[in-house]
Amino acid sequence: MRVNIDKRGSGATPKQASSKYPFTVELPDSATVDDLKNAVYKQAKALYPDRQRLTVGDKKTVLASGETLAKYSVNDGDTIFLKDLGPQIGWRTVFYIEYIGPIIFHYLIYNFSELVYGQAVEHSEVQRRAYLLIMGHFIKRELETAFVHRFSHGTMPLLNVFKNSGHYHVLSGLNLAYWLYSPASAQGTLLAAKLGDPLLLAVFTGVFVLAELSNLSTHITLRNLRPPGTR
Repeated sequence: MRVNIDKRGSGATPKQASSKYPFTVELPDSATVDDLKNAVYKQAKALYPDRQRLTVGDKKTVLASGETLAKYSVNDGDTIFLKDLGPQIGWRTVFYIEYIGPIIFHYLIYNFSELVYGQAVEHSEVQRRAYLLIMGHFIKRELETAFVHRFSHGTMPLLNVFKNSGHYHVLSGLNLAYWLYSPASAQGTLLAAKLGDPLLLAVFTGVFVLAELSNLSTHITLRNLRPPGTR
């Protein structure tokens, strides 16, 4: 079966591939969408499969990976439209990047307070407890990314990683750490004395740990709803 590939949109397809359109690829009658994407990749090396968006007919029907071309009634001589989605990055990699930011910021601000605040900070018990819980939270997120999460999509646009990471790096990382470990609530301050009540810390820690375990349980449940190798 021969299928014609034509580009869709302007300015998205790399210059080195644009002169090749339209082109034809040969596929077996039982070919899948993944087979087609690999065939396109052989013709246009910049367009690796995750970078391709293939549509048929009215250009609104997207060919989904893992499906056969027969499902979309693609026949010999038909034209498939290709859109370049631009540089991509794996979702798992994005998660790693998102969560490593707060870990780095909290570690540096907590342990190098003199460089941040211009004075050494003797951390109070509430600051130490908060530091351990926050670091545990984001390390848990990293481990879940490695061993728990299954992703419905393999990649996302590369530039989105900066937008996605902004919340974690700036708000949950730099902003939270700067105020949390500041001299205002250091050892010996009135605020530290109020917040350092052992019963209050015990209750706070218990609720936090319970929430983390509940969150982990939910993630494992969601993982089990998606069998390995499926999207």
